[in-house]
Amino acid sequence: MWKRFIYLFSVIIFGIGCEKTIDIRPNTQSTKLVVDGQIEAGQPPVVLLSTSLGFFSNIDTATLYASFIKDAKVTVSDGALTHQLRFYDVRTSNNERLLYYSNDIANPGTAIIGAEGKNYLLKIEWNGTTYTGKTSIPPLVKKIDSLFWKKVPNRPATDSFVVLMATVTDPPGLGNYIRYFTKVNSKPFYAGYNSVFDDAIIDGKTYTVSVDRGVDKNQVLERDNYGFFKRGDTVTVKFSNIDKASFDFWQTWEFSYQSNGNPFSSPGVVIGNIDNGALGAFCGYSSQYKTIIIPK
Repeated sequence: MWKRFIYLFSVIIFGIGCEKTIDIRPNTQSTKLVVDGQIEAGQPPVVLLSTSLGFFSNIDTATLYASFIKDAKVTVSDGALTHQLRFYDVRTSNNERLLYYSNDIANPGTAIIGAEGKNYLLKIEWNGTTYTGKTSIPPLVKKIDSLFWKKVPNRPATDSFVVLMATVTDPPGLGNYIRYFTKVNSKPFYAGYNSVFDDAIIDGKTYTVSVDRGVDKNQVLERDNYGFFKRGDTVTVKFSNIDKASFDFWQTWEFSYQSNGNPFSSPGVVIGNIDNGALGAFCGYSSQYKTIIIPK
């Protein structure tokens, strides 16, 4: 017994004595261009450009403002017209600051407006390098037939939260990708926590599905009442048809966002559609807007 105890004690001491401090230093990455671009049917293109920030960087409002790129040459082409976008620095009524590129109001002759069935080429010239990205606006073929609501299961009858439901028809033929957003009362549109879906399982079917409330990803997620709406809310669902490249970007982006900080998650790569090593994507949308008023 004592011999076995002495042996185990010796092993423990030996193990402690062999501990080694491991200093892990992540590789320093060069600054990359980050692109957040979109064009929606009936709307002008909107492109936000910034530079990437280090994972361990101290980030404040001044740092964020400095990261926006304000001197790039940005053009969008639909195959017939090519338009150089203009940089805008706008203050909203809520004193928010918006920095983006869009159609130049001083040059309306070549202004680009999104249209279903068209392809678009984004070209960015910045810091001596040219970047390009392609997207398309698919026809609006997959739509919400109706919206309705129901009580949250297993809650008191007086509970103010409800579940929003949608009946959707998917046209025959694989490859109908969607991304959705919700707007509650006068608040902005927010994408769902999981906002993109394909039709691999529901191809050619009419189905009913719950519509989770979109989330502001700058805020802490309210898990207890996640996805629910309230009685008295006026809810508008933006139901957008997107192409495969846009679907791949947002699906991989959301997986990366949701697994951030989870030591048990698999590493993921966000699949963008901008070349030359840039991050981000240029996405096209054809959108249906459907509104429901949930009675109090």
